[in-house]
Amino acid sequence: MIRILHTGDLHLDTAFRGLPSEQARERRSEQRALLERMRALVEERNIDVVLIAGDLFDSDSVYYETTHMLAEVLGRMTAQVFIAPGNHDPYSEFSPYIGVHWPENVHLFQSDYFERVELPELGGVVYGTAFTSKYRDDAPLERFKEDYDDNLIRLMVMHGDVTTGRSRYGAIRPDDIGRTGMDYVALGHIHQGGEVKKQGDTWYAYCGCPEGRGFDETGDKGVIVAEVERGKVKAEFVSLCSRRYEEVTVDVDGKDAGLALLQALPQNTASDIYRFRLTGERAGDRPDTAVLAQKLKNRFYSVQVIDETVPVQDLWEREDEDSLTGLFLRQMRDRMNHAAPEEQPILERAVRYGLAALEGREEPR
Repeated sequence: MIRILHTGDLHLDTAFRGLPSEQARERRSEQRALLERMRALVEERNIDVVLIAGDLFDSDSVYYETTHMLAEVLGRMTAQVFIAPGNHDPYSEFSPYIGVHWPENVHLFQSDYFERVELPELGGVVYGTAFTSKYRDDAPLERFKEDYDDNLIRLMVMHGDVTTGRSRYGAIRPDDIGRTGMDYVALGHIHQGGEVKKQGDTWYAYCGCPEGRGFDETGDKGVIVAEVERGKVKAEFVSLCSRRYEEVTVDVDGKDAGLALLQALPQNTASDIYRFRLTGERAGDRPDTAVLAQKLKNRFYSVQVIDETVPVQDLWEREDEDSLTGLFLRQMRDRMNHAAPEEQPILERAVRYGLAALEGREEPR
């Protein structure tokens, strides 16, 4: 059995343009601190192999303290570390990988062809490949050839896009995964971690990013820890993120916007980054989102409030028109007058949908 930690898409030295400069600088520091938490997990779980599936760096513009700390922390891991560069950090003459003095326990894949590294002390082998430019138009596994020993536990690490179609980011066909003969394929590129899946006799997964960087990366983030044997994988998700991005929709129908927002506030969010979207119909002026956000700032690391409300609509204001809309409203008014109380909210909703359709709107307000 080989114990692995599967990670990727760390995007170290992200700009964090959505945050003020001081917070952006702090978030980059927190990304570096994530490496130490990862190292502690390696020791705690007795990890044998760390698989980093690309986009370790966000770009080729990397701070010295980041590469220095990265090499130092990886070197203190009591595990073999394998890095497969991705589309954000391809291995090239401009790559941030070039100037780093990597420790002996770190292996960096540098070719778009698969390389094989045996681990005789673990009874295993690791295959890996690298992006060597921003795009990768081939389907890497199409040219992978099995050359393994049946007695070895077979691992693979790569960056790419699992798809049945075409992709500029290294199309990985599910059928090709099944033909590799691997026991576990560690994938990077998709930031939403998913369940471990099986194709043929091969298990594979995206680990997702270990730390969210924006509202397209909401929720808990972490890594996959797994025990891999020949034909058998036992995996679990382990949370490692220091902050979470979350987005909440608040319906202000019939309420004061500030009160509705307060009622929707979750607990224990001082470390997190939230965005609230106000929706529904408002009776008065637009809510002052800057004022609302200011009132909430002590409850969050960072908070945004976005107003998507619309003015209250008088459903029946066109009832007397000599038009299709007027006819529709008169008929619906008659139905509501004769409906049971429990049916009236359903009919009112039908009126809203009907008006939206008649007025060419996408959805009822």
